[in-house]
Amino acid sequence: MEHHIAGWRAHLARHEVPNAAELEGSLRDHAMALRHAGLQEDEAFLIAVRRVGESDAATRAFAHERFEQLWEWSESVSGGADNDPRSKPMEFFVVLGLAVAAGVAIKAPEAFGYRLEGDDGGFYVRNLSLFVLPMLAGYFAWKRGLDRSTSLWVVLPFVAAAVFANVYPFKPDSHTELLSALHLPFSLWLVVGIAYVGGRWRSVERRTDFVRFTGELFIYYVLIALGGGVFSLLTWGMFEVIDVDVGDLIAEWLLPCGAMGAVLVGAWLVERRQHVMQNIAPMLSRVFTPLFAVMLPIFLVAMLVTGEWSDLDRDILIAFDVMLALVLGLLLFSVSAGDSPERPGVFDVLQLLLVVAAIAADLMALAAITGRITEFGFSPNRT
Repeated sequence: MEHHIAGWRAHLARHEVPNAAELEGSLRDHAMALRHAGLQEDEAFLIAVRRVGESDAATRAFAHERFEQLWEWSESVSGGADNDPRSKPMEFFVVLGLAVAAGVAIKAPEAFGYRLEGDDGGFYVRNLSLFVLPMLAGYFAWKRGLDRSTSLWVVLPFVAAAVFANVYPFKPDSHTELLSALHLPFSLWLVVGIAYVGGRWRSVERRTDFVRFTGELFIYYVLIALGGGVFSLLTWGMFEVIDVDVGDLIAEWLLPCGAMGAVLVGAWLVERRQHVMQNIAPMLSRVFTPLFAVMLPIFLVAMLVTGEWSDLDRDILIAFDVMLALVLGLLLFSVSAGDSPERPGVFDVLQLLLVVAAIAADLMALAAITGRITEFGFSPNRT
């Protein structure tokens, strides 16, 4: 008991909880009463820390970190989630409001003279992730109940990114502007990850959950986009029959606003249907892993035979990045869903082949990058 309380006290000290002494007294009272009722020390501490966590976010985060599975089970059997302000009905309205906010955000620059079509494409490309990712991070910060210090670490990168994207003197259509637009979403997605894991970025399990969430959100987003495309075509066709042109309305409002809002809706669906997606994602990895395991070695052999690997330009290197990211996602999905006591089988051999081929592709790309720097010298973009 004292060992558990010491760990809990250290957790509160790291989060600078002002009423730690009062909370410790309450925790000890609950634990002592439960011990007198006949519970073991571990059981008494778990239930006591859960009761204190109902009124203290830091204690709730500590319980999730130390006793995640037991904590979730105790909430499910006690009905504690029904009293949570982040309950499912409220969550739906929060997601809906944030989705609308993301749709409004991408249209708001028009009030200042920017247009989605025309000469302002660079502005929208640089700021695209800033229209929606802050809302997504806000959703997870609200749902996970982030404390003030962690929330600040989530907010500051978005502020810095917004300043950089709009203050730095980019030359129109320059490579620097293009590379900044490509890298900014990836950097900010890691910030969303901090909110997703509830600030527990040191936990391997939570980081793996975020990787899985990323892949599942991509799957849902593609499905929503396909459905939205069909809906838009049907809407345009129906109004076209009665000689009403809604093409501009769809192109200027429905598509951009829907594209932003769909990110929030997709994230909400992944959270709601997580037990279903945990079966879908590994299944997809088992479909595509053999395909990549065959395609990638053939591609590498073809590059060696043709001699193209020594002179890779920027576009091919970017394609390599995308391919390696997909391979990494396939491997993580497969490994996270695998059962370690199982004996290795054919699928494990395919995974090993895929890993070897991916490392070979990575080495070829690094060799090409080294050659470009050797030939042309260092520049901010190459660095």
